[in-house]
Amino acid sequence: MSNPFVRIVEPLDPEQPLKKFFNLSKLEDVRYARLPFSIRVLLEAAIRNCDEFLVKKGDVENILNWKVVQHKNVEVPFKPARVILQDFTGVPAVVDFAAMRDAVKKLGGDPEKINPICPADLVIDHSIQVDFNRRSDSLQKNQDLEFERNKERFEFLKWGSQAFKNMRIIPPGSGIIHQVNLEYLARVVMDHDGYYYPDSVVGTDSHTTMIDGLGVLGWGVGGIEAEAVMLGQPISMVLPEVVGYKLLGNPQPLVTSTDIVLTITKHLRQVGVVGKFVEFFGPGVAQLSIADRATIANMCPEYGATAAYFPVDDISIGYLIQTGRDKEKVMCTKKYLEAVGMLRDFKNSSQDPDFTQVVELDLHTVVPCCSGPKRPQDKVAVSDMKKDFETCLGAKQGFKGFQIAPDRHNSVVKFNFEGCDFELSHGSVVIAAITSCTNTSNPSVMLGAGLLAKKAVEAGLTVKPYIKTSLSPGSGVVTYYLRESGVMSYLSQLGFDVVGYGCMTCIGNSGPLPESVVEAITQGDLVAVGVLSGNRNFEGRVHPNTRANYLASPPLVIAYAIAGTIRIDFEKEPLGINASGRKIFLKDIWPTRNEIQAVERQFVIPGMFKEVYQKIETVNESWNALDAPSDKLYTWNPKSTYIKSPPFFDGLTLALQTPKTIEDAYVLLSFGDSVTTDHISPAGNIARNSPAARYLTSRGLTPREFNSYGSRRGNDAVMARGTFANIRLVNKFIDKQGPQTVHFPSGETLDVFDAAERYKQAGHSLIVLAGKEYGAGSSRDWAAKGPFLLGVKAVLAESYERIHRSNLVGMGVIPLQYLPGEDAGTLGLTGRERYTIIIPEKLKPQMNVQIKLDTGKTFHAIMRFDTDVELTYFHNGGILNYMIRKMAS
Repeated sequence: MSNPFVRIVEPLDPEQPLKKFFNLSKLEDVRYARLPFSIRVLLEAAIRNCDEFLVKKGDVENILNWKVVQHKNVEVPFKPARVILQDFTGVPAVVDFAAMRDAVKKLGGDPEKINPICPADLVIDHSIQVDFNRRSDSLQKNQDLEFERNKERFEFLKWGSQAFKNMRIIPPGSGIIHQVNLEYLARVVMDHDGYYYPDSVVGTDSHTTMIDGLGVLGWGVGGIEAEAVMLGQPISMVLPEVVGYKLLGNPQPLVTSTDIVLTITKHLRQVGVVGKFVEFFGPGVAQLSIADRATIANMCPEYGATAAYFPVDDISIGYLIQTGRDKEKVMCTKKYLEAVGMLRDFKNSSQDPDFTQVVELDLHTVVPCCSGPKRPQDKVAVSDMKKDFETCLGAKQGFKGFQIAPDRHNSVVKFNFEGCDFELSHGSVVIAAITSCTNTSNPSVMLGAGLLAKKAVEAGLTVKPYIKTSLSPGSGVVTYYLRESGVMSYLSQLGFDVVGYGCMTCIGNSGPLPESVVEAITQGDLVAVGVLSGNRNFEGRVHPNTRANYLASPPLVIAYAIAGTIRIDFEKEPLGINASGRKIFLKDIWPTRNEIQAVERQFVIPGMFKEVYQKIETVNESWNALDAPSDKLYTWNPKSTYIKSPPFFDGLTLALQTPKTIEDAYVLLSFGDSVTTDHISPAGNIARNSPAARYLTSRGLTPREFNSYGSRRGNDAVMARGTFANIRLVNKFIDKQGPQTVHFPSGETLDVFDAAERYKQAGHSLIVLAGKEYGAGSSRDWAAKGPFLLGVKAVLAESYERIHRSNLVGMGVIPLQYLPGEDAGTLGLTGRERYTIIIPEKLKPQMNVQIKLDTGKTFHAIMRFDTDVELTYFHNGGILNYMIRKMAS
């Protein structure tokens, strides 16, 4: 069937008749002009792909009727233009593709049908760790060690780039996926197959939303869903509500984009935007650079929304020129956006569309702040940091409490480091990291940090040598302008040498602390602190020995490093005393906005971006020298501890099996609120006493060779053992933090994996109980794959974060949700009962199902399959099984 909307196709330029576009302004429909700009992107994709196989005409009508149907769980398909991946999620995706090729071949199909249809870019940024710092050769030594540890993974990815069409690998050492996307990969408008259309992207990383700041609609999905998209399957989504976030006024001179995003994060968590789009508008948006907008969009997962969209305006067009994009293509981009009514003027209120709800923020009310000590939404004004931390020390164990006895609040532990004596106490800073695409993509905060470092050094201030300082930019462009502007040497003098181009400390690749520091922390049971310019600070994520972690702007990271403690009031107490005995306060060295802007105008220029990115795919000699097999089917090495054929497709047949009632399931774990994907499937170091460590040791590896959980995601045997292995896990069955649970048949307390194995061997099904926001944080699909391999059939929670619920669906694990007003407490559930979940023969989206307990109690819960497509995946045992059957038949 041909596209019924061909009537609105026309050439963008009469002199280039072959370059066409769907001119949405010719719809002659008043509804279009009132649609949020983010919904217009969904509409264009639906119209362009409208045929009986992919998108139906009724789907287009539903999107046009957004204002009427937004609250009615209306399902619409969306086919994004591109997919991006990073290596922690990319390796398991390529492993799945390799295994899917094997499965399709076994079922009699053509294995090469398993191949990306849309462009897929995989950026290797998650593997490098801060093993070396505070030395001029830190970068080279960290990169060498990265290759030594990950050579097998990198060879596998190189095989993938050759075996699969449309898959490009950006080698290690190039930068962070979202910054590379912002500065280089993003098109804003696609020019493909003779058509212009809006760029859009999904990525296997929750912070894919960063690109929304440039006007490219994008969000994070699980690796499982991304694999289906790459194979041509549109995303099935409920048409979202769109919250309009109106920005007014101008930021104060000392306020950074970091302060703004932390303020917005707390605000939107209070508003409640899970599963919704947020679209920014108002005259205040025009005061923000694209880097500022990208910072705000980056932390979209932290405030819980699906997307955080800034429509394209003239500042966006200027950014494309600044970052070295082709000027002729940029002009075509602007012409297309004007033609379809998608170029925004934020000062023109007549362009403001309809929104589900409008909330406001006056930028002038934002003050310098941090967030912590355990969650990104827990914003604290810098002026209150000392008092807030000291309150947290004694407060009950929780998001804002460490439950330290009052008589130990001022404990001090002496230790020796490199021949000198030092002291640590509660609040001592032991990690200070300028890291993450959230902030290193923003020249204003990076140059602000550099200018602050310059003034600090000139004032005679230093950073204590035991503090683990590091600078890990999101692209080589950052180092380029820091060096050219003359501030790099001052950063180095304070210990902030470049240690690598990757996510590093932000994702827990912070590397080891000095042994004497760890011993002092342990001896005093101290609440040591990490300060980082990242986007997440969940317990156990940054480093096992930093129980408090604060998100802060790059200049504040340096300030707290110089102070050496979080227990400082910058307004009243000096950062330090120099050799002349002069007290130096933060206000003495904080650069003005005018200083920063002057340096930025002079040194952040298009030539830098062109020079860095024109050689990005070839500059890494170690990558170029890697050998990779050329076969279309991967030859699995049974001795490998990195790459292993997963068991997901074992015994798969073309015939569907009817879903069965889950009978007499035990509860593996019982949680409270805000259990993150870091709790479920940690990415950081592998503890030496863990089931994963025992497995790797049995394979002949030493602890030095363990690497991280994130690097082992291509091996299901490691990842199953790493599921629920976070050392800060709080399980209601256990009276202390740790990755353990009770095996109820025996009454023994065991590591979670060992307990699950016992249940599995006895033929028992398992479920998990949880509170609100289950699955918050990273998009990692192993947070669903791992529980699936442990035998978890369902999760019963009060609410879910969007990506994790989708991942559970993708693995065939049932996401159940308590009815409104009910939870484990109101129902009197202890988790020690056995649960029978009745699965009816005929299922429909979001239906109620009956749950019976062995105590005789019965209640109902919502089965959170939100669309008919998700039910199809469930009937197939998951989305990948569905795709294999589809390809094989």
